[in-house]
Amino acid sequence: MKIAVLETFANQFVCFVRVTTDSGATGWGQTSTYNADITASIFHRQVAPWSLGQDALDIGALVRRVEEREHKFPGSYRCRALAGLDTALWDLRGRLEGKPVVELLGGAPKRLRAYASSMRRDITPGQEAARFLKLRDDFGFDAFKWRVGAECGHDVDEWPGRTEAIVPTVARALGDGVAKLVDANSGFSPRRAIEVGRLLEAEGIGHYEEPCPYWKLAETREVAAALSLDVTGGEQDCELAIWERMIEMRAVDIVQPDVMYMGGIARTLEVVALAAAAGLPCTPHSANRSLVTLCTMHLLGAIGNPGKYLELSIEGADYYPWEGGLFLEDPYEVTDGQVTIPAAPGWGVEINPRWLEAAAYQRSS
Repeated sequence: MKIAVLETFANQFVCFVRVTTDSGATGWGQTSTYNADITASIFHRQVAPWSLGQDALDIGALVRRVEEREHKFPGSYRCRALAGLDTALWDLRGRLEGKPVVELLGGAPKRLRAYASSMRRDITPGQEAARFLKLRDDFGFDAFKWRVGAECGHDVDEWPGRTEAIVPTVARALGDGVAKLVDANSGFSPRRAIEVGRLLEAEGIGHYEEPCPYWKLAETREVAAALSLDVTGGEQDCELAIWERMIEMRAVDIVQPDVMYMGGIARTLEVVALAAAAGLPCTPHSANRSLVTLCTMHLLGAIGNPGKYLELSIEGADYYPWEGGLFLEDPYEVTDGQVTIPAAPGWGVEINPRWLEAAAYQRSS
């Protein structure tokens, strides 16, 4: 079964990919979000030419072929485009076999514990605590993540004193029996990161994400060695050599690959295997409600070293207006703090035709 047509439907934020084989079978995937219109052009220029006419069911081999043919263009932008091909092919295979992707990966549909993930720094400690408590009461969440420091902040907080205020305010409002996570988004030097880490430990927070600039692995390793809580990271990384080094040197206690940043499921599984061999759990990054979180759900339902929970963004239309109307039905319904991996074939979701009609269209055949 050969790939006959590759199509993209894109706006600035999201790019969906449809693959059609010579038999007429189809599958849907997505490139990584943001600047997705640019990624669509990359897809047709540097991914589609090496994919047309190739075996649609040997996903790993095709991913490697694109990597090798485009070896002069390593890094994020190639992987972001490659994710569209990979995820569309997994959906295609699932639809052909009448199975959800989680079963193709060796798992089964089930419920997953989700943590409510805040993306905001423009919010006061009291406001953050209040909305977490409402989410707890309305949807049963028992795990929450919020932001400290400033993104790539060089030890400068989002506003003076915010970190020291928001950590105890939110942690104490949530109380005992709730998992507490924070994300520093590469905000601190090792000295400051350790200082903040001590505060986190004192307030019962067990997950400390990207405390130092993510590209400075030795600094992250210094923080991990100094603290008893879990230091986590890896969402930005897509090169397998970096992952090998990160895991070998124990820079983090939990790995957090992003399926779309990585280039799809096949390459993410390589990171999962490296982590499993080192005894490290995998809690992927999935920070919006496009297809990335659904792909991550299927992945977590199948791997042998899943982390404790799924990241689920709590931001709505006021923060992510582009998320609206992507799917015919919402695949992220939360009950008792859990979401359910779809049992329908492929990813188990249908793209909204109205969204597709409004998107910029390109075709390679």
